[in-house]
Amino acid sequence: MLNILFWVLSVLMLGSAAAVVLFRNPVNSAMCLVLSFLALAALFVTLDAFFIGVIQVLVYAGAVMVLFLFIIMLLDLKAEARRRLNIAALGGGLAVLAGFILLVVQVVKSLPAARLPFPPLSSEAQSDVAAVGWALFSNFNLPFQVIGVLLLVSTVGVVILSRRSLR
Repeated sequence: MLNILFWVLSVLMLGSAAAVVLFRNPVNSAMCLVLSFLALAALFVTLDAFFIGVIQVLVYAGAVMVLFLFIIMLLDLKAEARRRLNIAALGGGLAVLAGFILLVVQVVKSLPAARLPFPPLSSEAQSDVAAVGWALFSNFNLPFQVIGVLLLVSTVGVVILSRRSLR
């Protein structure tokens, strides 16, 4: 049953991620991104990483998506106009995609570690919160701070770009 749930959530996540790129309306794309984040959070819950799943919902599906929707509404983005389909570009893109998938399959098949079963989980009784906090503030402190600064700069940039001239 868990395998079926994994595949259903994976297909839902990948389908909504593809819809983010394929939809022309930015609000629809943002809503599909929320669905993708929620499916990813459900995948974390199926892997018994409850804290990471909850944080995924609170931070990404909640706060970051509210920020994205605020920026979309502030910029007053319109739906993109339809263009004619370029068959040569589509064929080239599909050929590159097929080559990439073939290359990834060959690399995975050539790795001896890909044939080994997963090692057992550690027997230490450590909570998800402690593990995530320790990793975040010891190993990944600089990237964590950089992401915060980038979000701040992007928000300030959007506000400055969307200001109307008062003249």
